[in-house]
Amino acid sequence: MIFFGPDLHRKASAKLAVTAFAGVGKDEPIYKPTPMLTVGAMFKRILTLVTGVILGLGMALVGARLAHAWSLWPNRDVDRASARFREVLQIVNENFVEAKVAGFSDLTTSALHGLAESLDPHSEFMELKDSQSFEEELLGEFGGIGIQVESRGGKVLVIAPIADTPGERAGIRRGDEIVRINGKNLERGSSIDEVVGQLRGKPQTKVSIGLLRTNEPELIDLTLVREVIKTESVRPGRVMDGGIGYIEIVEFSEHTGEQFAKALDALLKQGVESLVVDLRNNPGGLLDAAVEVAELFFKNGETVVYTQGRKAGDREDYRSEIDGPPLEMPVAVLINSGSASAAEVVTGALKDTGRAVVVGERSFGKGSVQSIFKLKNGEGLRLTTARYFTPSGVSIHEKGITPHVEVVMTPDEDSKLGLQRARPEQSEPSQFRERFGFEPIMDRQLDAAIDVLSAVKIFGDRASQPAGSTSARSGF
Repeated sequence: MIFFGPDLHRKASAKLAVTAFAGVGKDEPIYKPTPMLTVGAMFKRILTLVTGVILGLGMALVGARLAHAWSLWPNRDVDRASARFREVLQIVNENFVEAKVAGFSDLTTSALHGLAESLDPHSEFMELKDSQSFEEELLGEFGGIGIQVESRGGKVLVIAPIADTPGERAGIRRGDEIVRINGKNLERGSSIDEVVGQLRGKPQTKVSIGLLRTNEPELIDLTLVREVIKTESVRPGRVMDGGIGYIEIVEFSEHTGEQFAKALDALLKQGVESLVVDLRNNPGGLLDAAVEVAELFFKNGETVVYTQGRKAGDREDYRSEIDGPPLEMPVAVLINSGSASAAEVVTGALKDTGRAVVVGERSFGKGSVQSIFKLKNGEGLRLTTARYFTPSGVSIHEKGITPHVEVVMTPDEDSKLGLQRARPEQSEPSQFRERFGFEPIMDRQLDAAIDVLSAVKIFGDRASQPAGSTSARSGF
């Protein structure tokens, strides 16, 4: 080990200093001065620094947006809400008096139902069985009694019975309230999917229902046998007196547009000069099908209907895509309080643009659009994501469409006429009475539509006569 004492250390330091000094030129300073930067050089450095800062901030913002879009960063609102739910879920699971109904799975399912169904009458969380049933409905074939129902004010109401189904044959009417199924009273606020699930089942099985009807104090008990419900969305058209064509659309399903175009083409080949489109008791269906029907009366590219979601950019316009000229002839549309959803899309589009006269009663007033979200394990979520508007921006949600010519029918008349329209082959009054217990009645709404179209034809014929003709007059 080498130890340097104080004297040796001082001598060594002096020697090193002399050596270092000797290496420097006589006229040169120990430290060489640095040249000063010019203004241009300083500007370049500042510009480089600023550019780097801007690029860094830009990359940081882009990264932040991508991280948010890809959910790389936690959503604090979702985390806080989830923590609240988990806390309550844990407490209920551990402390509720009946453990068998407090399992995590059952509690979560109930919570999801409550979450969706608290939004509006049309949003639903669908469990596996319900989701499968809904898919069957989209296919247009299922086992049931053939009625369309809706929840309003906590009640389950019949919108309309589907033509030629057990529900229609049993005399169920629009506006009837379902209060009991298979001997069990429905709780107020029961979900629509739950009710539909009880009404549906395997064909040839029975289901009993209890109904409350306006102006009838006693409960109506019915026992029906389920059938395979295959709905024909468009019934065969016919030519009435005066060259007036008639087509009834009972619902809007996947092939409605094609069926309507086919029925219309058949009437045109028979020389009809005007048209009645009957949408009474039509509960609606697919929005695309409604557009396919209405677009036949619009020029290519014209707006038939548009939907608007929660954001300004969520608007979607549905335009006519027909090839060739649109149909141009006098048209009357028949509606009543059972005309809803897609039926109102068609009616609203034609009325809003002056392409049809609307006859009958105020429509149901369902102007919302539901989207279907597929979830894990086959479950689904039906969620109201938009409202639809007529071409001029009119919403009919919870308002309905007011007819140009109002003709109000009694529930008894409506029920009988629905049966008559479903049984056109029973034209002989005596046979009809023997089969259904009453003779056919006059359809006052259809008669009013015929009167309107006949008046339009008369006015058109007179207006087209040469000037000076003795029979030419204005007005009807």
